Amino acid sequence: MHDMEARVLDALDEAETVTLLAETVRVPSITGTDAESDLQHDFARMLTEAGMDVDVWKLDLAELTARPGFPGTEAPRTEGYGVVAVTAGAEGPPALALQGHVDVVPTGDLAKWEGSDPFAARITGDVLHGRGACDMKAGLVANLAVARAVAKAGVRLARPLAVHCVISEEDGGLGAFATLERGHTAEAAVITEPTSGSVITANAGALTFRLEIAGRAAHGATRYEGVNAVEVFWPVFEAIRRLEAARNRDVPEIFGGNPMPYPIEIGTVRAGDWSSSVPDLLVAEGRLGVRLDEDPATARAAFEEAVASVADPWLREHPPVVTWPGGQFASGRLPAGHALLDEVGRAVADVTGARPARTAAPYGSDLRLYAAAGIPTLHYGPGDVRYAHAPREQVSLAELRDVTRALALLVVRRCGAY
Repeated sequence: MHDMEARVLDALDEAETVTLLAETVRVPSITGTDAESDLQHDFARMLTEAGMDVDVWKLDLAELTARPGFPGTEAPRTEGYGVVAVTAGAEGPPALALQGHVDVVPTGDLAKWEGSDPFAARITGDVLHGRGACDMKAGLVANLAVARAVAKAGVRLARPLAVHCVISEEDGGLGAFATLERGHTAEAAVITEPTSGSVITANAGALTFRLEIAGRAAHGATRYEGVNAVEVFWPVFEAIRRLEAARNRDVPEIFGGNPMPYPIEIGTVRAGDWSSSVPDLLVAEGRLGVRLDEDPATARAAFEEAVASVADPWLREHPPVVTWPGGQFASGRLPAGHALLDEVGRAVADVTGARPARTAAPYGSDLRLYAAAGIPTLHYGPGDVRYAHAPREQVSLAELRDVTRALALLVVRRCGAY
């Protein structure tokens, strides 16, 4: 380890990083809320204080929605902001971008949370609990901590470092899309999503679908005069499960034994409007897993064909309606043999003593947007994704420390320092 690396590592303030994580978790930045915008402005201020040149802009939502490749959204929103910081003084495009999203998913049933406050940022031992702690405010804070350490150490980077803070990842990737459309780029990128110490070099995709199943209304006392949309839906659901099984045969080895990297799930079901009436409409929404390197259009066609193939006389006369609202995540992957994988692996090994495992993730992320823009990208960040979106969401502070140190080494080595 040379002097510049040691200086940056010594400049990392672990206590300050934990305090910042707690403060960040306490901002309830649920996708589409004012708090999401508030946190973007907080990070813009802190990155400016770290001596970086910061671009903050208000997103033109109508204009972005009309652009080719718009990734879709699910949460209602009236505004959004982009934040990109680049180290001052270095020439050329950034050698590396560290990227993270500020938005978190809703809390769910508050009674399921210990203490009933998902945003309390409660610390027990080595673990910080709270909505967003894992997904992915620990990664966001790691990115900022590295930028602060570079400035505090008085190290100058030969090639720029960029820090991208984005919104709306949870419902499709609008923030990353807007950042790339604004022209921000890099030679490579690390998205600090939770990876449990591994390096994720590929993501499956996920497409949000909506199903409308027609029935025929009648009084509940004469239900034989009607057609219950719930009953009609059941063979459609079974067809979806058969499709899921077929699409998860011959799983690529990169998924590390995951038995279902391309799941299909129904997340919401709504039917009927009166307890003593036969429901004449069922609406189901869910997500369809997209296989690695599969065109999303091919995945949509396979789903629509499976739904249409159900042999039911009523459905032949009243076919289900399939639409594709909300987030539309394609798959994405780091190009084979790209140097970034080895660079991250060496940095992690120098901090932890072991090379990280390489794997792929069964969920969509901003990786696919960066990859589609020609930016080689992988995931490496603190946290275990099994805690994400759950009332037990948490992150190990030791893991946050290790990831931050590895990212600091990566920045110094990839960007060069003097």
